[in-house]
Amino acid sequence: MKLVKIGLMAILATVTAIAFSETPDEAAVKKVIEVRLGDSLKVLSVQKTPFGGLYEIRTTNDILYTDVKGDYLFSGHVLDTKTRKDFTRDRLEEISRIDFSDLPLEFALKMVKGNGKRVIAVFEDPNCGYCKHLRKTLSEMQNVTVYTFMYNILAPDSAVKSRNIWCSNHHAKAWDDWMLDGKLPATAPEKCIAPNDKVLALGQKVGVNSTPTIFFTDGTRGVGAPDINALEAKLASVKEIKSPAYAKAINYLKDRYIELSQ
Repeated sequence: MKLVKIGLMAILATVTAIAFSETPDEAAVKKVIEVRLGDSLKVLSVQKTPFGGLYEIRTTNDILYTDVKGDYLFSGHVLDTKTRKDFTRDRLEEISRIDFSDLPLEFALKMVKGNGKRVIAVFEDPNCGYCKHLRKTLSEMQNVTVYTFMYNILAPDSAVKSRNIWCSNHHAKAWDDWMLDGKLPATAPEKCIAPNDKVLALGQKVGVNSTPTIFFTDGTRGVGAPDINALEAKLASVKEIKSPAYAKAINYLKDRYIELSQ
């Protein structure tokens, strides 16, 4: 059994490496595209797709497509006309997935309702109208834990409001008082330090470009303020995984386990 475990660990490392490697064809396409686009677009990776001979070009915030020679660039979503499956949407969700356990929850406001079994993290700006709509929806939900990162990107005084809220005696309540009722707490004492800079860096690291942005425990995200039915449906569908590469490796290991055990 010890040898089996060692073999499994070796395969896991190999599969993880494969998940992030490029084939010679993909590397060649990437080189051509980088030269032709110059500094106008940052190319993170190139990957051949299973449809139409297209190659996926992953940029900082989007996915584009090109042909094998890199002569043409396509922008838009690839759809299956038979099943209505949106390949681009699914791929964007995959590459934007995070490891929820890596979020520094100590920098967030915590609200627990009921048994708190369902957990989400949200990035909100105190001057965000859609965030206030989302906050109203969250206030009507049951059995949920909400971690709120005050992400100050919309106005100069966003950071001031967030600091005053963080430094109040009951900052989770103070956030709701402001977002739901427009009531701000007293000015924070000078010695109080809020994690504004840390949250801003975190949001930039995980690619939060607008508020509200919601992260679920499976690492997927949603942007905007869904109504309560849409949010409940999403929470009901969430299945926790570690990370895209980890999940891919584990699926492979399941197929190989029997062979290694023999």
